[in-house]
Amino acid sequence: MKKNEPKIKAPKWDLSSIYTSVEGEDYLLALKNLEKNFNLLKKRLSDAEKDGNFPAWLKKTLEIRNETGALYQSLLSYASAAYTTDTTNTTYLNAVSVLHEKGLTAKELDRSFRAVLTAHSQELDKFYTSFPQYEKYRFILEEAVKAQKHQMSDAEESVANDLQRFGADAWSRLQEQIISNAVDTETGKTFNELRNEAYAAERKVRKTAYEKETALLKQNEIALAASLNNLKAATVSLNKRRGWKEAIDRSLFECRMSRKTLDALIGAMEDALPMWRSYMKTKAKLLGIEKCAFYDIFAPLKAPQNNAAGTENNTVPQGEKVWSFSEAKKYIIERFSSFSEDMGNFARHAFEQNWIDAQVRRGKVGGAYCTDFPFHKVTRVLSNFTGTFSDVTTLAHELGHAYHSWCVKDLDYPQTLYPMTLAETASIFAETIVMKDQLSKTSGFERAKLIEMHLSDANQVLVDILCRFYFERSVFEERAKSELSAADFCRLMAKAQNDTYGNGLSKERHPYMWAVKSHYYIPDLDFYNFPYAFGQLFALALYARFEKEGSSFPEVYTALLKDTGSYSCETVCRKAGFNIESKEFWAEGIRVFAEELKELKAYASKAYAASLKK
Repeated sequence: MKKNEPKIKAPKWDLSSIYTSVEGEDYLLALKNLEKNFNLLKKRLSDAEKDGNFPAWLKKTLEIRNETGALYQSLLSYASAAYTTDTTNTTYLNAVSVLHEKGLTAKELDRSFRAVLTAHSQELDKFYTSFPQYEKYRFILEEAVKAQKHQMSDAEESVANDLQRFGADAWSRLQEQIISNAVDTETGKTFNELRNEAYAAERKVRKTAYEKETALLKQNEIALAASLNNLKAATVSLNKRRGWKEAIDRSLFECRMSRKTLDALIGAMEDALPMWRSYMKTKAKLLGIEKCAFYDIFAPLKAPQNNAAGTENNTVPQGEKVWSFSEAKKYIIERFSSFSEDMGNFARHAFEQNWIDAQVRRGKVGGAYCTDFPFHKVTRVLSNFTGTFSDVTTLAHELGHAYHSWCVKDLDYPQTLYPMTLAETASIFAETIVMKDQLSKTSGFERAKLIEMHLSDANQVLVDILCRFYFERSVFEERAKSELSAADFCRLMAKAQNDTYGNGLSKERHPYMWAVKSHYYIPDLDFYNFPYAFGQLFALALYARFEKEGSSFPEVYTALLKDTGSYSCETVCRKAGFNIESKEFWAEGIRVFAEELKELKAYASKAYAASLKK
């Protein structure tokens, strides 16, 4: 993509409005203020039993906790944002380490607060009566009492959290550093550049990049396997001590989601696997190959060289459009504005204030994310923009997260902390706005290409995510019994890929995907996979409602987003009129893709018939 860089002109973000630097006076002052708040909370918690008026004590304590939590998250987000754009910078790494250390104090204070809250749980109704404005905290505080039941002793929790800095957190950073700094010596391409070539039009380019990628992973397999092996071992050990039967139980609690909802979601995804395998076979037909290999999953369709298969419109480009960043900016603002003026104005503000780091460069982590600075009531978005339409949708996805944060920024801090399931809903809803617009404007090959891209993205969310779910579940099962090597991880990944992709793909799979996906390496976020499927299908349900209700829906949507930090997933969705504990609900969303596949198959048959006449 280097030849296109002058056109793309992807920006770096501006963090200066948050703090000048991790060594700046404003940042250091914020660290001091954080320490002051920590000490103030320690005193209040130690004096809780002496106070005599629990409702008044709780009100004041919540005010201090809210300010402290927002400040800590902003500091950590700032240090992490700096580090993820330059992973070899030891100053940034040290800043992250310092914040992780302070996080130990934050966790200890949280435990102490939950202990006091649990001891006075019978007085919570009196608290809501005395201060009716805190009725909105009912679910949040009840959840805190439940969480307290899954805690070791204070001494054990303190040691576990202290050791995590040199254990799980360190293993996680090792995986980041290996992946972000791996380089193919023959071409000089970084690992993330090789990953981006999975979207190349030429199959030879995709296959070569895949081979180089897997070779780099194999070279680093010992360190990567050690990282994952020890991360999951720590989770297994701590979950057992904290009273969690399985890692998935803890994940569901943190996602504020019931097991019944998960079973319904996974069941609907499993039922749809034959459809997705049929999609992969249809894609192979359109690519002109016998069967797709793993490196063909993201392959773009090529335009026919004549007017066959509905390509009578000569304005259809004979190749993939390379988007400049300014074009993506203009388009996303326009599309978000078509949904609501507020969402469009937000996107314009995010672009104009340089909230986005989209430039691909060595030392920067791959992928994309959105990070919040609740103390400052702003966000930042990281992506790796190379000019594909997929990059445009990714940018829209992350700005969907950012808009969610924008909608809740003026709420009390605890109400801005929503689970991953509902977070992914907002991002995929934003992505859907962009994709639906593109589909409405196209026909013939161009429409088929977009439908295929939409199905490809959904295939990742509903098939690859299921694969990741199977893999992680099996890792936890086996790691509870013995040490796991790179060969073990490759074996488990191969089985998960076979159980999901099945005969939709050739035997050329990617057994090292366990080493690539950073989600597996986040210590406190096990099963960071099914929330994407939740978000995908719930977003489709919301968009379908928007299509029915029109201009009255944006108000409903923002109200839903504002509820996401205050209730369980089931309650939030029920308030919006959905029963997510039913498999039929999730199947209804999948039927949207079934209709798209039907259209793609018709196009493929027409294209194939046309090719036989040549």
